[in-house]
Amino acid sequence: MSAKFLTSALSKKILIASLGIGLIIATIFFLDSNTSLFTQPGDYAIEADSSRVEIEVKQPVVLYGMVVNDLSVIEDHVKRNQRFFDLFETVHVQPRIFQQLNTLSRRIFDFRKIGAHKKYTLIHENDSVKTARALVYEPNSIDYVIFHLKDSLLVEVCQREVVTVEKSISGRIESSLSETIEQMNISHELTNKFVDIFGWQVDFQRLQKGDQFKLIYEENLVEEKSIGIERVLAIYFEHFGKGEYAFPFDQGDGLDYFDEDGNSLRKALLKYPIEFTRISSRYNLNRFHPVAKVFRAHLGTDFAAPTGTPIRSVGDGNVEEARYTANSGNYVKIRHNSTYTTGYLHMSKIAVGVVAGTRVKQGQTIGYVGSTGLATGPHLCYRFWRNGVQIDALRVELPPSQPVQKEHIERFSEVKESFSKRLQLISFPQPTSSEVIVARN
Repeated sequence: MSAKFLTSALSKKILIASLGIGLIIATIFFLDSNTSLFTQPGDYAIEADSSRVEIEVKQPVVLYGMVVNDLSVIEDHVKRNQRFFDLFETVHVQPRIFQQLNTLSRRIFDFRKIGAHKKYTLIHENDSVKTARALVYEPNSIDYVIFHLKDSLLVEVCQREVVTVEKSISGRIESSLSETIEQMNISHELTNKFVDIFGWQVDFQRLQKGDQFKLIYEENLVEEKSIGIERVLAIYFEHFGKGEYAFPFDQGDGLDYFDEDGNSLRKALLKYPIEFTRISSRYNLNRFHPVAKVFRAHLGTDFAAPTGTPIRSVGDGNVEEARYTANSGNYVKIRHNSTYTTGYLHMSKIAVGVVAGTRVKQGQTIGYVGSTGLATGPHLCYRFWRNGVQIDALRVELPPSQPVQKEHIERFSEVKESFSKRLQLISFPQPTSSEVIVARN
């Protein structure tokens, strides 16, 4: 091999090595400059020129179908003697919209019917004059009316969805019902329905330790909150060791309650003229009067209750008297038929529209508990006449309503059997020594 050939080969190797080293240096340079052989200038942002922007995305807050994120919302209740237009005192209503409100037809909304203690919501802009955008008035838990006030008046009459759920409860009483309703955590409405159904079969003022019950009922909910009892579906009540049943059945003239033999539990009159409460003084022919300080006959039954508690008529009838006297205070007297008359004394006030000559319905509010007349404290004195003679209202024997008719016996038996089986599936709670036990499902 000649010297010339070796020199040529060596030169090639040196040239190749030099090119390789140059390529490595170039690659390092480009990578350090945030670029490479496979990228173009600008493909990577220069760190010194980069900036990060964070955008906060607000979730819309929707109230009554309106997005209120940038608005002010005021919730309040109508004050006593407050009128509808008084609700706008703290905000500005555009003159043309105010005029539209003034000329709004009563068929759409009657401003005279707003009531004290009813909820309303006022929505306004956050400008200098607090321009009103909407007002929502809620007469009850279901209904609400939206007055849109932005560009022109728009009135929406709306209703919330009512969901009816079935519930059951069982309990054992270790003291009197009037003293333990709160402990039982049962709503007063459910208690009153229970008492009204068995009012003439059971003396609820004289329950004994160990009395127990099972109850199936339907409750109405709006937005998962209870708004009342729809109806009682079935009851088993064990009193003094004797079991009593109540089953609902409609044989064509409305829902009624019957015992297991098909006999009606309803009488012509309710037993109690007030929500179930403590009896402070019974019918007594020789009672010492706490005000007059003498012994005199007490021909009524006194129900202790807070001032303002509604008083109801125990039956349909005509108002004979509705006035004030020195002894009876504000009182109402109602004739139900040719045999029975009832009286309600010492009211704080008589209900609007209840005057002599008017017709009232069973359960209608006729007045409110008070202490007017010859009374030491708030209570209702309830009086009962049979053929013009005052008798003990809690011991009177009234004829029952019609039993299940023969043509409906088979259908009633099916209802009874179904609810009897369901009541049997509900267990009684274990007894304790000093409290009312309640089991809920």
